[in-house]
Amino acid sequence: MESKNNWKAWLYLAPVIILLAVFTFYPIINSFYVSFLKDYNYLTGAHKGFTFDNYLLVLTPFKKSGPGSMFEEVMQTALPNTLLLTVITVPISIVLSLLIALGLNSIKVLKKFFQTVFFMPYVTNAIAIGMVFSVVFASDYGVFNNIFGLHNVSWIIPSEIVTGDKVNYWRALFAICFYIVWHSLPYKILIFLGGLQNIDAQYYDAAKIDSAPKWKVALKITVPLLSPQILYMMITSFIGAFKEYNSVIGLFGKTGGTFDKTTGPRSMRTMVFFIYDMVAQNKVHYASAASIFLFIIIMLFTLVQSKVSKRRVHY
Repeated sequence: MESKNNWKAWLYLAPVIILLAVFTFYPIINSFYVSFLKDYNYLTGAHKGFTFDNYLLVLTPFKKSGPGSMFEEVMQTALPNTLLLTVITVPISIVLSLLIALGLNSIKVLKKFFQTVFFMPYVTNAIAIGMVFSVVFASDYGVFNNIFGLHNVSWIIPSEIVTGDKVNYWRALFAICFYIVWHSLPYKILIFLGGLQNIDAQYYDAAKIDSAPKWKVALKITVPLLSPQILYMMITSFIGAFKEYNSVIGLFGKTGGTFDKTTGPRSMRTMVFFIYDMVAQNKVHYASAASIFLFIIIMLFTLVQSKVSKRRVHY
């Protein structure tokens, strides 16, 4: 009987499968194909045959290496920036969101109000938030400098315009990490709150009977029982961090923080920024090679996390 009704299941799944095939699987396969085409023209579809030069130009210093080369933009700027943003923002955002979720879950009065307040940044346009943060980190009238009593410290623009000094790359990195963490908190808080509210109260009642301290309850009961949500947030957060783009545009504009090499900071461009930039210049073959490379990196990180989680996650 079940085999006879299989067609109904496929019928119900058909819309989703079609959408995935058109907007997910086909773009991946097509990007892989285009990444091996020489001088591919996106508008006309013309190309000069198959080649490995796209990957060699993007990933190795053996072809046209040096200042301004594809290798410098990707392997010496975009990839290190992306890895730094991922390694810094993901752990911080997960720990902060978990602590905030624990605090919100213990609130009895105006609980829904505070949950709504914390979730508001998630539904706000990322570019608009980036523009606000560019004002917060402004060198002369910025809120951040005024709060900490810093005088004309430049964070996101060339400081030689303000003080005659060179911009510090790490200040720019701090500003963008601050923005990414703040903007990523609401969704994580929502997920952790849902997980906290589904934990059976009997575990906490047993801990009270044993007079277990709160920190031990959190480490031995709360965190292990939230491990599925923590794993989910780690995987999705790593994927999101590797695809970071809006924050760079919002804070640094379409240049991605690229200034004069002798007086400005290193570019704050990320891998996705480089991919979009190549598409805008009708260099889709380079963008495809970089996107496939990024896809492989994300897959490797995801597989490693899934492997490690088998011993750490409790369902």
